[in-house]
Amino acid sequence: MALTGRLTKKLVENLGTGRHGGGGGLYLVVDPSGARRWIVRVVVKGQRNAKGAPLRTDFGLGGADIVTLNQARDRALEYRRMAKQGLNPRFNTTRAILTFEEVGRQVHIDRMPTWKNEKHGTQWINTLRDYAFPKIGRMPVDTVGQPEVLMCLSPIWTDKHETARRLSQRIKVVLDVAKSKGFRSGENPVTAIHEAQVLPKVKAKPKHHKAMAWQDVPAFYADLRVRDAMAARALMLTCLTGSRTSEVLKMRWDEVDSQAQLWTCPADRMKGGDTHRVPLTDEMLTIIEPLRAMQSEYVFEGQRRHKPLSNMAMLMLLRRMQVEGVTVHGFRSTFRDWASESANAPREVAEMSLAHKVGSDVERAYARSDLLEKRRLLMSRWSSFVCGEESTVLKVTFGADAGR
Repeated sequence: MALTGRLTKKLVENLGTGRHGGGGGLYLVVDPSGARRWIVRVVVKGQRNAKGAPLRTDFGLGGADIVTLNQARDRALEYRRMAKQGLNPRFNTTRAILTFEEVGRQVHIDRMPTWKNEKHGTQWINTLRDYAFPKIGRMPVDTVGQPEVLMCLSPIWTDKHETARRLSQRIKVVLDVAKSKGFRSGENPVTAIHEAQVLPKVKAKPKHHKAMAWQDVPAFYADLRVRDAMAARALMLTCLTGSRTSEVLKMRWDEVDSQAQLWTCPADRMKGGDTHRVPLTDEMLTIIEPLRAMQSEYVFEGQRRHKPLSNMAMLMLLRRMQVEGVTVHGFRSTFRDWASESANAPREVAEMSLAHKVGSDVERAYARSDLLEKRRLLMSRWSSFVCGEESTVLKVTFGADAGR
């Protein structure tokens, strides 16, 4: 015999926030987040609460995306039968609970469309695969508590702190999702561990990309100019624009407006997730315009047709040039040092040139300009310096109000 109620499959999928009765003590609970879960309210025969009233208790039956309406009704009936016999369902049911790994992998699949890129999604699940699944992966997700989380975090907390920090975030997400689906209750153990400061404080050491001194760039750039390799062309533009490797290598012709001297890098390729406009100097256009003749989708085409240059190409070029102690990404630091020490550029202009976010969320909400024209002046001067022509051009002076 199955319980009947007013709920239908269509209603289960479309009802709004709140608690919706399905008959026989069964309820569909729709959270503000949109998560849908089943609960059943029963009165356990012969048992009383602290005030002496009949013991009325809510029990989770699982998420509505996993447990169907008919299954929820069957489980609710099972719980009611136990309650009528004086048995507390919490201790007498054998409801199947997913393991931590099963929930973790499902979370990964569900969030695939939201990953910024495929690499990020792979890193997300690999962190759990390497450090959590071997220790707690087979455990029912409702049995994972603080000791189990510490078992994963403690061994790498100091030696691989950044990895451990990300691992804790991902374990927390898995446990939060499990709770929203009705498989857990109570506080998230990851939150409790952090609030109690159980793990030692670790002072994060900033990672600096090895960079070339800005005074050495003109000589280095002169060497690049005489090389014909595509990697040399890409490295020249990277050096001049202060852009990241992936932004340059995946640059497409439809992003370039030669007449306006502007390159618009789309949000999905930017680390900060916002579209970034890069002013192009005459030297930058001299680098890329001849490449149009290749009629490729990408400005810097690799060995395969309509495919970008390898992301290792510029680094390998540096090695062939025997340039030691320098990374491609380090040219961003080189530009930043020059902008501060030589050009005396306002901080916000220099930072925006590197596509860094400046100020608090509130400040950015009011500062709607990306200071394109001021950045154009700065990039023009940087380009002239790199090409060894700064002494022959009018130097740009940034006034006290230049960043406004």
